[in-house]
Amino acid sequence: MTVEEEKYCRESLVVKTSRIFPIDTNNHNSLFGGKLMSYIDDVASISASRHSRSDVVTASTDSVDFLFPIRPTDSVCLESYVTHTGKSSMEVFVKVIAENLKTGERKLAATSFLTFVALDENGKPKRVAKVIPQSEEETMLYNTAEQRVKIRKDRREHSKAFANVISTDMPWG
Repeated sequence: MTVEEEKYCRESLVVKTSRIFPIDTNNHNSLFGGKLMSYIDDVASISASRHSRSDVVTASTDSVDFLFPIRPTDSVCLESYVTHTGKSSMEVFVKVIAENLKTGERKLAATSFLTFVALDENGKPKRVAKVIPQSEEETMLYNTAEQRVKIRKDRREHSKAFANVISTDMPWG
């Protein structure tokens, strides 16, 4: 089977909307950050699988920037899509929008960038199609992706060097 050469960003679009329940909130009466991070990884992985039509693994979560608290009076809507690709890697952007269900006011509550790797049937990285941006947002993200790729590679090298000096000894031993 051959990989399609190019796909539109919108072909990998995933939209998830959820209500915020008391069990989902923290002691500040806002959506628990870990719950939101789980939602983010979930929708991003679906976008990556849609783009590659294969199993994927999360290679990195570059950032989750919490911009505005999400309250129990809100719904939370996550939109994700592939913004850039390498040979087997895919950068996925996730935007999180809080909507006050009584007033209809919508605010950008968080943004996140994640990287996934597509896997073949043997669990090895497989080639993925390039992306074609169309909207202004997609084009801006596509055009700034190389900067994020460089930062990601530099951070990974730093993490590898850091891991070489971190102890894995039993703390109680």
